[in-house]
Amino acid sequence: MPELTLAELALRLGLAAGLGAAIGVERELREREAGLRTHLLVSLGAALFTLVSAYGWTDWHFSNREGIVFDPTRIAAQIVTGVGFLGAGAIIRQGLTVRGLTTAATLWAVAAIGMAVGAGYYSAAVLTTAVVLVSLWPLRILAFRVFVRIRPEDRPLEIELPSGASAQPVLAAVEEFGAEVESMHLERSRDGLVVVMRAVFPEGPRQTVARLADLEGVRAVRWSS
Repeated sequence: MPELTLAELALRLGLAAGLGAAIGVERELREREAGLRTHLLVSLGAALFTLVSAYGWTDWHFSNREGIVFDPTRIAAQIVTGVGFLGAGAIIRQGLTVRGLTTAATLWAVAAIGMAVGAGYYSAAVLTTAVVLVSLWPLRILAFRVFVRIRPEDRPLEIELPSGASAQPVLAAVEEFGAEVESMHLERSRDGLVVVMRAVFPEGPRQTVARLADLEGVRAVRWSS
């Protein structure tokens, strides 16, 4: 049975926490449901479970002949299932749209990173962290620009309302214009409320923007480009 020194143990747990925190910072900056502490704890916990699986049984005697078999993957294998339930808690429904899928995926990836560090596979953990960070920021921007060119009309419409206002009149007006709403969610701003929606506009989004801007209580209307 292999043994782990205290220095190696501290290195693995510290690296797992650091890599998880790096991804958590990005989620925290974007104000997502799971942020710095959540990603750090998931990575750290996954690393510890992996360490316990591989190194936590040094005082036990294992023998196939006696029917006592050592399998270091049994505990670690349950991490994937456990993180699945945790990720489901990050997925929420807001209006007609579902949010949190990317955050749930990052939690799943962070657990895998923690497992890799716990197993001593440092290069894979660091490389995976870099790829996740690229996919969350530069790749997101690149994908948005590409899809805007392919589908120029498929851009979110943002309607800014004062604090305490209801989004119902805006939604009713959009439906009166004959638009087919595909998704909608609300975001809090510093001094008001922002209605973000994706819809198909029969008369074109630019004409709809002008008509929505004339509604009472609407501060601004933006068709994101």
